[in-house]
Amino acid sequence: MNYMGIDHHKQYSHLTIMDEEGKVLKSGRVLNYRREVEEFIGNTEEEIRAVIEAGRASYVMVDMLEGLGVEVKLAHSKEIKSIARAKIKTEKRDSKILADLLRANLIPEVHKRSVESRRAQRVLRQRVFFVSTMTRVKNRIQALLAQQGERIEDELGLRKDLFTRGGIKRLKTLNLAAEDKKLLEGLLELYEGLEALIKNSEKLVNDLYKRMKEAQLISTVPGFGGFFSVLVATEIDDINRFDSAEKLHSYAGVIPSTHSSGERLYHGKIVKEGNRWLRWAAVEAVWPAIRSDFDLRVFFQRHSKRKNVNVAKVITARRLLTIIYKILKEGRCYVPYPRNKIILRLPSGSI
Repeated sequence: MNYMGIDHHKQYSHLTIMDEEGKVLKSGRVLNYRREVEEFIGNTEEEIRAVIEAGRASYVMVDMLEGLGVEVKLAHSKEIKSIARAKIKTEKRDSKILADLLRANLIPEVHKRSVESRRAQRVLRQRVFFVSTMTRVKNRIQALLAQQGERIEDELGLRKDLFTRGGIKRLKTLNLAAEDKKLLEGLLELYEGLEALIKNSEKLVNDLYKRMKEAQLISTVPGFGGFFSVLVATEIDDINRFDSAEKLHSYAGVIPSTHSSGERLYHGKIVKEGNRWLRWAAVEAVWPAIRSDFDLRVFFQRHSKRKNVNVAKVITARRLLTIIYKILKEGRCYVPYPRNKIILRLPSGSI
């Protein structure tokens, strides 16, 4: 068995192949083309196992090598740095260190996703990008209107429906100075373009939802609509890679940091080292979840009295992830506990 370390860059990579004794058999820089990589490893008779650090374009090399019959592992970049720190850092040394760690079976691996999972991620990321850009455009329009003074306030009134069809029509007919009029027209054109792009991206998300059984199960959990259901199912990918719900909590980064010294133990803020998309979905789902589910509402209120609201929100997010873990493991929908139509009157402003 031979071992190959890959220091990957956008246009080229540095490859180092070594044998089981740690002797470097081949080392060099190659362009990221199949024929170049195939020529580099073509003369090696032994089976090759490779490792590459996880990055934005790492899967290009992963797919290429797997197409050539090479087993590839994805390494966790931060953990690799903590294992092998070097004052002298070059491409050649980095690829050699990766090959050495692979040979010694010391690679901290990350989950390797399928092509379908990666495509779903790109669809979801693009929709989030469009929505966040839309929010910035809305804020820009409101800032421009706020700079026009009382005259525009009188013309628009205190209406909050600026971004409905009727509101857009009123904005287009506002009597502004020539320069401001052009600025507003450009922002409204951008707004309408983003609106069309978001609708198209929603169709893609709906198509993913129809194909993903896991997303359909997650959508039965309070707080998770179609988009968040697809997002959570995509980020989890395979629930069987988590041995327990606690492992899923850790992957999402909703566990508290821990500082221990002697007999003292202190739990701080959440670690935020996990999957930020899964953490975002779980935390955002808390408010609609506690509004619609009795048990989750009581759970949240109990913890908000003991802690503060933000801590209770994170604890409830862990609860939601636990529910998702169980229903995916058992392959069933979420069924709320029957309450025989008992109504609990909550004080106003408690949620």
